[in-house]
This record gives sequence, C-alpha cells and structure tokens, in this order.
Amino acid sequence: MFQGTGSGVGKSVIAAGFCRLLKNRGYQVRPYKSQNMALNSGVTPDGLEIGRAQIVQALACGVEPDARMNPILLKPQGPGVSQLIRMGKVVQTCSAREYYTLAEENFEVAKEAMRSLREECDWLMIEGAGSPAEINLQKTDIVNMRLAEAAEARVMLIGDIDRGGVFAWLKGTYDLIQPQHRPLLKGMLINKFRGDVNLLQPGIDMFAEHVPVPVLGVIPWLELDLEDEDSQNLKSKRIPDPEITVAVVRLPYLSNFTDFDPLKQVEGLSLIFTKNPDELEQADLIILPGSKNTLHDMQFLDQSGISETLQRLRGTKWIMGICGGYQMLGQQIDDPHGMESGGSEKDLGCFP
Repeated sequence: MFQGTGSGVGKSVIAAGFCRLLKNRGYQVRPYKSQNMALNSGVTPDGLEIGRAQIVQALACGVEPDARMNPILLKPQGPGVSQLIRMGKVVQTCSAREYYTLAEENFEVAKEAMRSLREECDWLMIEGAGSPAEINLQKTDIVNMRLAEAAEARVMLIGDIDRGGVFAWLKGTYDLIQPQHRPLLKGMLINKFRGDVNLLQPGIDMFAEHVPVPVLGVIPWLELDLEDEDSQNLKSKRIPDPEITVAVVRLPYLSNFTDFDPLKQVEGLSLIFTKNPDELEQADLIILPGSKNTLHDMQFLDQSGISETLQRLRGTKWIMGICGGYQMLGQQIDDPHGMESGGSEKDLGCFP
C-alpha cells in the first residue's frame, strides 16, 4: 500500500508504476483506492464513475477499469458539500458532517470491494489518500491506516522532496500515526528528486537515527504526460512566441480538466489556465470548461470581472464553452430542483 505525507506527492503515479512492473513480470495485478475526492473522474466500460487515477492504474495492469477499484468517490459540489458516488453510482449529496456519519457504512462497502478484487489477483496495489497524519480524521478514516490494518497491508510512505522539507514531512507523519499502526509502515520513498543522489545520502543516513523505518529508495523527477485528477496539480503550458494561445478560465469547480491535455501536445500552442481577465485579452481562443457547480461558477465570473471581459471580447475573440461552460454562454441557468446549488443566474448572453 502506498500512502503519502500529503496530496500530490506521487502516490498515484508510483502505484501505477508498480502495477505495470508486476504485470510485466507475469502477475495478475489490480489497483484499489477505497475513497477518492476528485472532480476529474472517468467512466468504466459499463458506465460507472470512478477516479481517473484508478483508470490509469487499471490500464497499467492490462485490465479494464472496474467500480470496485474506487468504491467511494466524492465530487465537491459547493462549499462544504459533495456528491457521494458509491460503487460508481450517485447516492446522494451531503455535507462534510453528514458524510462522516456514513463513514462506517462506506467502510463496509469499501472492504467488500477490496475482498472481491483480492480474489482475482496475485497483487492488490492499494493507494491511500492525502495524509494518514490528519489526526482529526483518524477515527473515521477509511482510506489510510485503518484500511491498511483491515487489509493487513505493508505500507510504503512517500514524501515529495521537490516541495522541500521532505525529512520533516516523513518524520512528522510517522510521529502522528497512531502507535498501533506504526508496525504496518515497512519503508519510505523520497519522490521527485532532482540532482545528484549522492548529496542526499548523508541526510538519509542521519534520518535513520530519528525514525526506525528505512528509506528504501529515491525516485528521480520524471516528466510524465499522464492524466491527473487533482486540480491543485493543474499546470499551464506557456511557451515563448506561441503561434496560438488558448486560455481556459480556471473556475472554482472546474471539472474534467483532462479535456485539455491533448492541447499540451500541440507544437506552437500555449495553454493557460487563468482567473486573470487581462490574460484572457491576450488569448486567441478562450474556453469556459465544464463545472460541477455551474451556478456558483457563473457567480464567480461576475464577481471576478471575467463576465464583463468576455462580453466586451465578443466578436473579437473565439469563445468556446464545454458542458457547464457552454451553458454559461446562454441567457440564463435555472436549477429549480437544486441538482447543484439551486436558484437561477443570468448568463453571458452570447447566444439565444
């Protein structure tokens, strides 16, 4: 099982790498993440919704994505509110407080999915979420150390040295893990290292005096064109003297941002994710992306000045909308049944 000192440290990619490594050695491998929170999800061949990381990991295993690989998915839908998807199907929309009352029920669903997957493979590659050191969440944890205990898993803790302070992150995480769970931790990995690893070795040697869990490896920084599921990792592709500049409005509830990954492969194209109206004016094409809360994001456009900028640029720039972004280009959005946040909002009025 791969856990991390925080989000974005590389758990998903490392798990996918081990999936492919073991698959290439002739083993039957399956990926598994009990609970995921992401707006950038994907759909299995049988029409069920799971986190995109598990889809990539399934491909690394050479198998079709399966809802059991990510039985609990949370999609943020508003301040403190998320859509709960269980075994690939929407169950309800709930607040954070309501969700934690469902923790044990969700844990049972997750464990049953895990047991089912284990019956058909040699290796189950389990990924944790965020950090196991969130001490306020440990009692209701269904994705990190309580899951590792239920699975009798050997845990590898991953730290991101590119962010700085990796030894403090690893030591702090170890110290805050509950004592009964520390024996599950079998090793640590330092990820995203740039430079001469020999210069890091003295630090690894000294670290062994503070934590009784060995650092088993250092993984170099790799430029990988893999789909991401976390918007905090969303990166623009800025190039000097581009032939064309595409600006994507970075909405608060932007969803399915991997729609734009192919544009990053186009030579001479600069792709910018932005909330800055001035950058929109410099673009050749402006895209309003999909949204998990279209009404809220329409309010954001109004409050940020982007609505005014887009209306002024009509007829002088190409403006395109995808999914919820397309709805924003109309006259008005109505949500009478509260499917997202409820109510109505005036749109940009770009077409009838």
